[in-house]
Amino acid sequence: MSTTRPYPPGDRGPEPSGASGAPGEDTPAGAPSVMGAAVSSVPPSGTDVGVAEAARGRQVRSLELRGESGVVPLARDFTRQALYAWGWLPAETADRRAAAEDVLLVVSELVTNACLHAEGPDELVLTCDNKVIRLEVTDGGSGQPAPRNPHRAGRPGGHGMFIVQRLCLDWGVLRTPGRPGKTVWAELGAPA
Repeated sequence: MSTTRPYPPGDRGPEPSGASGAPGEDTPAGAPSVMGAAVSSVPPSGTDVGVAEAARGRQVRSLELRGESGVVPLARDFTRQALYAWGWLPAETADRRAAAEDVLLVVSELVTNACLHAEGPDELVLTCDNKVIRLEVTDGGSGQPAPRNPHRAGRPGGHGMFIVQRLCLDWGVLRTPGRPGKTVWAELGAPA
């Protein structure tokens, strides 16, 4: 697990494309809400996405979860819609279907952890390019998520971060100095 990275998300060298679909499929800022939650296009690190991001095929969607009820199914539905827009679904092969299901499972685990250990999630951000999908769940909690060690498969509970660790290329926690809370992020590879 790393908490910082020397390269931008998804910058892992040449890989087959097919994860992100055509540029410009993002939901425009100020779009109508989905099931009562605000949906908008949010550029990474708060800057304007601009032509360079679109040229690289990077697409970003965010979902405000603060104060919402039923956040786990809400986050899964939002993610499923993004996967359809980005060409991950409908899946043409079993491997592509498994990749999409892994993304939905990791979103469920990250949002559930924010509910159980951090008084609920504030926001879900999905970033997709041709190689990687990055999931970010921001919450106001001060805890540090970690896989339970040793992992005990036969016991209830404590499997969320173990699942995230096993399914993801990488994951970590970002904190902004001087601000409460954290962002737990995870990256999964695009289906071949």
